[in-house]
Amino acid sequence: MKAMVYEAFQGTPTVRHMPDPTPPAHGVVVKVHATGLCRSDWHGWMGHDPDIELPHVPGHELAGTVEAVGALVTRWHKGDRVTVPFVGGCGHCGECRAGHHQVCDNQFQPGFTHWGSFAEYVAIDYADTNLVRLPENIDFATAASLGCRFVTAFRAVADQGRVAGGEWVAVHGCGGVGLSAIMIANALGANVVAIDVTDDKLAFASEMGAVATVNATATPNIVEAVRHITGGGAHLSLDALGHPATCFNSISNLRKRGRHVQVGLMIGDHATPQIPMDKVVAHELEILGSHGMQAYRYDALMDMLAAGKLQPQRLIGDRISLEAAVPALMEMDTAISKGITVITQF
Repeated sequence: MKAMVYEAFQGTPTVRHMPDPTPPAHGVVVKVHATGLCRSDWHGWMGHDPDIELPHVPGHELAGTVEAVGALVTRWHKGDRVTVPFVGGCGHCGECRAGHHQVCDNQFQPGFTHWGSFAEYVAIDYADTNLVRLPENIDFATAASLGCRFVTAFRAVADQGRVAGGEWVAVHGCGGVGLSAIMIANALGANVVAIDVTDDKLAFASEMGAVATVNATATPNIVEAVRHITGGGAHLSLDALGHPATCFNSISNLRKRGRHVQVGLMIGDHATPQIPMDKVVAHELEILGSHGMQAYRYDALMDMLAAGKLQPQRLIGDRISLEAAVPALMEMDTAISKGITVITQF
């Protein structure tokens, strides 16, 4: 198979032919038709993830068709159209039995713990637990764009954040996950304030449903700006970027008994940010994490897609080749792009 491979962290990846994967007894091999390019892939390439062993094939936001099926798989057949959460569960540990596959004790992550989807084929473990069937009316690029960003945002807003209609939601960072959170919160009846550093991303956030925007580079006090817009602070606030400053602001701009959800990854030098714990205690704030979403929760998401309440295809920006993904991955921390980049040409 053709695949993108890197043999050293921060080294230039190459696109070359690698051995085709074979399915484990409990898994499948998926022929990749589309795969998203995500900031998490950049973190992995930088060496921020201790689970990655070299040489490595990145990629974790994928959609395609089942190519080969392991002997113990009962629910899936060759040709089935599928996607998969970026965190997979084993299906039998205590967390999985409780329905929390996204924090499975034996979790696997294509593109991190295993070779990923920047390739023509990818092996997926525990297929009966983790694969998600794609309706015929959802194309592969849209399904790949759900990836980790859209489904993580869905869980962050709907499940962890417990958003209610009429509440104020602040979203710090208008990249793929932030824009997804804005669209989802708006669809669920919330009023969204979008915060970012560029006017073009804020304009796109408004198109996705934000009722107010704050340019962080032009605003002396972001927290006070959000509190003014929301009449006392957000009920729910998300750090969709993953930076000490956005994390701090997201917690600080909450009203009493508000909820902060950390969606953006906080790793490396950012792993232990400053937190206004005095406000957390005095205002009885909640601090929550959001780490993927279980395969069985995709049903609620798919229902909203079918009803037209959510249109993730509007978030897709560039569609590129596997070869073009090499510089796009390396430049991801500095490039300014609007929307989600999807690899559709292999």
